[in-house]
Amino acid sequence: MHSHSQSGHGHSKPGHSHAHSHTHGHHHTVSGRIGVAFFLNLFFTVIEFIGGVLTNSTAIMADAVHDLGDTLSIGLGWFLGKMSDKGADNAFSYGYRRLSLLGALVNGAVLVAGSIWVLFEAIPRLANPEMPHAQGMFGLAILGVVVNGYAAYKLSDGKTLNERVLNWHLMEDVLGWVAVLIVSVVLMFVDWPILDPLLSIAFTLFILINVMRTLKETVKLFLQATPDQALREQIHQQLLAVDQVAAVHHMHLWSLDGEHHVLTVHLVLKQRLDNELQQQVKSDLAEGLKSYQLAHTTIEFEQPDERCRDHHIQPL
Repeated sequence: MHSHSQSGHGHSKPGHSHAHSHTHGHHHTVSGRIGVAFFLNLFFTVIEFIGGVLTNSTAIMADAVHDLGDTLSIGLGWFLGKMSDKGADNAFSYGYRRLSLLGALVNGAVLVAGSIWVLFEAIPRLANPEMPHAQGMFGLAILGVVVNGYAAYKLSDGKTLNERVLNWHLMEDVLGWVAVLIVSVVLMFVDWPILDPLLSIAFTLFILINVMRTLKETVKLFLQATPDQALREQIHQQLLAVDQVAAVHHMHLWSLDGEHHVLTVHLVLKQRLDNELQQQVKSDLAEGLKSYQLAHTTIEFEQPDERCRDHHIQPL
């Protein structure tokens, strides 16, 4: 069996070093994007609280409390994202990338709770709406759209689940301020204060539905579900296409953070191979899997007449 594990090791090293050099700068970029979003949100939350008092707008005060929750969530996401950039050690042999996934899970839960809270605040106002200071609302709304819109734009290129969940936090804020902007303009001309809670409910439900989808995906990845069924099938076919590979089983594809995937697999060889041919198969496997940019790969060779040591487990 020693030669089998070695075959997996030999193949995974080139891919691993490539992934490390490729992602080191990438993670600094991710951290920078989330950092900008955090400070922008923190700055604007303070302005919101002040503006809410000056305009006597309960809607803006409620949004300020909601933004405070967003700021804390983005700060947590930033911290966990930076921690996830630490390299592997004896305690965490795959590194700390799953902390980023933990950040996505926590932030998703906070956003769901915050959205439900906004609904509980907005629905009672349908029966007893209050007339705020429309001009003050208009000014704050313009600033809110610009600040939150820029922060959302900074995170829009993010591919990790952590960034995507944080981006929904910011998109919720942008949509909220668009709603406030529309309401403030209308209220300058007509006495329809009920528009405020109506729009708040509409955009909150929209965000809630979308973030629930992302949260569902995050929970699945936490449970080590296959991140992409089509990708798994592509890799399966790629492995079978390599000369000397007769069968593929015990194939497991899971993800560290929704972006960096891990593959372990057993390959049954068509015949016993000498060292030179075995090296050729390893090389073919490395070339075939290169385009998938897997973070970690472990491949075990099995001889045609060899009994799989994991035979007691249902093969995949």
